[in-house]
Amino acid sequence: MKFNFDEWVDRSHTNSVKLDRLKTLYGEDDLIPLWVADTDFKSPPAVIEALRKRVEHGVFGYTTPPENYFTSIAKWLKKRHNWIVQPEHINFVPGIVKGIAFALDVFTQEGDGVIIQPPVYHPFRLVPNALKRKVINNPLILENGRYKMDFAGLREIVSTQPCKLLILCNPHNPGGRVWSVEELKELAEICHTHGLMVISDEIHADMALPGFKHVPFAAVSPQAEEISLTLMAPSKTFNIAGIVSSFAVIPNKEIRKQYVGYLEPRELSQGTIFAYSATLAAYEEGGEWLEQMNEYVKGNVDFVDNYLKENIPQIKAMLPEASFLVWLDCRELSLTQVELVELFVKKAHLALNDGSIFGQGGEGFMRLNVGTQRRVLEQALNNLKNALCG
Repeated sequence: MKFNFDEWVDRSHTNSVKLDRLKTLYGEDDLIPLWVADTDFKSPPAVIEALRKRVEHGVFGYTTPPENYFTSIAKWLKKRHNWIVQPEHINFVPGIVKGIAFALDVFTQEGDGVIIQPPVYHPFRLVPNALKRKVINNPLILENGRYKMDFAGLREIVSTQPCKLLILCNPHNPGGRVWSVEELKELAEICHTHGLMVISDEIHADMALPGFKHVPFAAVSPQAEEISLTLMAPSKTFNIAGIVSSFAVIPNKEIRKQYVGYLEPRELSQGTIFAYSATLAAYEEGGEWLEQMNEYVKGNVDFVDNYLKENIPQIKAMLPEASFLVWLDCRELSLTQVELVELFVKKAHLALNDGSIFGQGGEGFMRLNVGTQRRVLEQALNNLKNALCG
């Protein structure tokens, strides 16, 4: 079946965050919204049909996970990522960021050191700060337009500062890196040697673009498996973030016991009727849709890259290896961050993510969501060109 990702879907009057919060966050609401990390694509027909059937039943009482819920996740991980996971290693969590917060509650105390690798998804910094943990930066190195981990810097940190865990973004957001087996093994060796746990956010795992392959952190070595708690979800992959259907994969029995021991008394380990229905449909019938979506997104990435090279060469796209997020390097414009944001919002009428929110190294950058119809991107880039050259 050929899926049509060029189909326009009007999201107004649907309580969409990307539209309804424009005025609050940007001061204007007549902007092209290319910020929140969801897409403008309809979810796979199989997911829509599964939800429709469940709604038509008409009774939405207390629910329990279907027998094949955890096995379907395990099968997906094996097929998609060659990662062999036992169903009993999987637990529902009501959101990736919540799952990180729960892990901080369980495995750290106030004042404990938590390592992050900026520029990186901002809740990695905001959540530990809010929970009164000490955030320790191990900044990524930008080399030839591509990020790499600073292992020398990490070794110095773990040798000189007390730390409890590291939060890994795999694949990386906003830079789009798909970390290699070698990089993940070295990270695991350092963390294992120094007694650090690794919380691996792998929500973008299924969206490795053509030519790239996601590698789960826990799968690279026995050391990695021993210290890992991996958080994943079908939410961004199949555009069902509003349904909330995340899960944790924890091979280590002791880590799993402590984490589940936190979730269950608080009734945080049970999903909704719709979470179970959507996840099963996505993982059992959504594979072909996903392949075509990733191809379309890759086309959008290439479109943005080519447009900038031809029309706005001062702005360079860091080509993502995974996800629908493009990190725009705007440093050649020689603007302050305030001026850069004003250029996009006030002059080009675009709502992107301000790069500075991603922490150290984010200044001079903006994050662009290309998970939309190509004609929307064309209009947005024309706006930007006119703002700069008009």
